[in-house]
Amino acid sequence: MDIITIVSIIFAFICMILGFTLEGGAINALLQHTAAIIVIGGTIGAVGISTKGKVLKRFPKIFAVAFKKRENKMVENIIFFKNLATKTRKEGLLSMEADLNESTIDPFIKKGLQMIVDGINPEIIRSSLETRLEQTSERHHQGIAMFEAAGGYAPTMGIIGTVMGLVQVLGSLDDPGELGPKIAVAFIATLYGIATANLIWLPVANKLKALNDEEITEKEMYIEALLLIQEGLSPNSIVSNLEGYLTENEIKSLQVGEEV
Repeated sequence: MDIITIVSIIFAFICMILGFTLEGGAINALLQHTAAIIVIGGTIGAVGISTKGKVLKRFPKIFAVAFKKRENKMVENIIFFKNLATKTRKEGLLSMEADLNESTIDPFIKKGLQMIVDGINPEIIRSSLETRLEQTSERHHQGIAMFEAAGGYAPTMGIIGTVMGLVQVLGSLDDPGELGPKIAVAFIATLYGIATANLIWLPVANKLKALNDEEITEKEMYIEALLLIQEGLSPNSIVSNLEGYLTENEIKSLQVGEEV
């Protein structure tokens, strides 16, 4: 669970509510179930119309991904590749067949290892793995597009809710004393639309983009490492080539890991 993401969302909502109450507003004035139904229901409906069914079914799973802490295993896998290169230089590429049964190895790496063991041409291996990587990225972007769409529809649904509320207000002008509270209630729908778009849907979409970029970078490194091992490059040369994918802190962690 990504605590920072959850705390950030809670913090944002608390600041909004706190600011509202400090201005003299009552919290219960923000709780309007009809506005919530119009905005949230309308947003979900609009997203459902604009999204393929097979992608829409993954909505809960994709949403949950934004709140899960993703482990960065680049340093760990570089050490794995170094050890693997050391073994293959001594025992040959076929010695990697034993590693194919390891359940802890990333399936993407395992696929590359299998292709190397099968003696497939390096260019074909690169092309095959890059195609798999593109398909993964495309699948991720389909999910991201749902949340970007929700971020676009939510404010509009808020305006629709406000207009519907104002229609009710204008239909009861015989009681001027009630106009202020009723107009305030009507504008809550706009607040819900803007708040959900900018505090939930769009931030989640951006978080998913960042996670996708991180995964793509990792897998690009895996492709490079696998091809360097197949080429027969020395373990230290492989590490030097792969360090370009790491941050300065990760390089320090790698150096510590190599010493252990």
